[in-house]
Amino acid sequence: MKYSNSIEIALPLEKVAQLLADPAHIPKWLRGVVLHEPLSGIHGHLGTKSRVVMQSGKRTIECTETITRRDPTDLHDIPKGIAVHFAREIVGAGMWSDTHDRLTEASPTTTLWEQHSEYRFSNLLMRLLGLLMPSAFHKQSQQHMQDFKAFAEQGKDVREEKK
Repeated sequence: MKYSNSIEIALPLEKVAQLLADPAHIPKWLRGVVLHEPLSGIHGHLGTKSRVVMQSGKRTIECTETITRRDPTDLHDIPKGIAVHFAREIVGAGMWSDTHDRLTEASPTTTLWEQHSEYRFSNLLMRLLGLLMPSAFHKQSQQHMQDFKAFAEQGKDVREEKK
């Protein structure tokens, strides 16, 4: 299953790239994250493997994330006209995903975030979910992007929302 999402964020490219890459901010915008810890490497840098634990209702999902692209590597003083790329592979029980994020300057004060995701499933339950509810994956990714936008622009923290 493949799909794409995009969103505009009312902040300069360099600021968006730095916020997105900073591990301290992940719990503030990624709903359900319980743990995101590097197993090897430096968080967010090329080749880093991390253990990720997510909570969805009463279900806990654990997977391994590997950073497969970070370009440019230095997110300070990004040259004008350069896009920022992040890519990660996530492997969990019965699931594999590959996500590519591309940040481009829409204007000096606005960033376009484009995300391309691919999922593959190896167990029957996950295959059925992928076949019967592909829009759920697409909507969840868009929600994460909207949550990041609210965090980046307004400082909103998803952990502080009323349940």
